[in-house]
Amino acid sequence: MPSTPMESPFPASADYRWAFDLAPIGLILSRQRIIVDCNQKVCELFAVEREDLLQQSFAILYPSQDEFQRTGERIAQPLMHHGSYRDERIMRRVGGRFAGELFWCRVSGRALDRSDPHAAGIWSFEDIDSRQPLTPDRATLTPREREVASQLLTGMTSKEIARALGLSHRTVEVHRASLMRKYGTGTTATLVQKLMAGSP
Repeated sequence: MPSTPMESPFPASADYRWAFDLAPIGLILSRQRIIVDCNQKVCELFAVEREDLLQQSFAILYPSQDEFQRTGERIAQPLMHHGSYRDERIMRRVGGRFAGELFWCRVSGRALDRSDPHAAGIWSFEDIDSRQPLTPDRATLTPREREVASQLLTGMTSKEIARALGLSHRTVEVHRASLMRKYGTGTTATLVQKLMAGSP
């Protein structure tokens, strides 16, 4: 006896707007690092209403303007070479009682035109620090320390971090040592564990 096909819960014709809005990860469409559209999950992650994000610079989601600018410079070359980019970094919630709260975020993006990597793109955002927000001690890390910490979480060595951030190997070592002092650890492995656990 032939089986009866299961009725699909999805619309008969693909509704990409519906899929975009209800995707389980945050999605943002951008032009020249301006937010032109976002889904519901982005609003949840950053504690903000959609209308308050549209036509805003991505800078609104960063701990500082300086980190926003340096990140834009850092990701341009990988986007031009590969068309995509992925890292883990500290981002900032925007609205309500969560305004200014910092959290670790996994970010992935794709440029629609490699020759002009910031012209148009689609970016995904995933909270990887949902167990607890960054403590005030972590929030007081310097911008460079946050950048180095983000790269350490991806498994990069100090030399690789230096190349990625455009710093000298010695400068990265200084920031790494500072992070280890602040987190009370003597090894990079333990530092990474503490960064991931959210405990200073």
